[in-house]
Amino acid sequence: MQEILTIQVRTTEFLDVKGSRAEALMITFDGTCDCENFKGKILPGGVDTQKEFYPEPRTLSARYMLEGVDREGKACHIFIENNGVASEKGMVEKTTPRIITDSECLNWMETADLSGTITPWEKGVIIHIFAKECDCKY
Repeated sequence: MQEILTIQVRTTEFLDVKGSRAEALMITFDGTCDCENFKGKILPGGVDTQKEFYPEPRTLSARYMLEGVDREGKACHIFIENNGVASEKGMVEKTTPRIITDSECLNWMETADLSGTITPWEKGVIIHIFAKECDCKY
């Protein structure tokens, strides 16, 4: 697996509701990406929606769009949907990202076998997206 995107996510707001049989948390965020494949920022509207229907494990689904330049320096956008399930420890250790992009040189990401991890940092989290096999020409 090769890391293809690294995104620094800064959390901005937490909205939650706790019912008798479930709870939901919505986390809004912004952030940046500065790696070989893409350099840019997360556009307004990024949200991570987490749900837990007791006694099932917590699930997350983050959706956001980035605007910037691809590895060839061309303006582009990347949409990411990143889904995961919490482990018994309550942490989401692995995610399953899906990508849509208008970049010609990054369009292979739309069909690549992707996986992700989440690393905490003082302002939020760092999202690491990996490809099993990729058309990475750098």
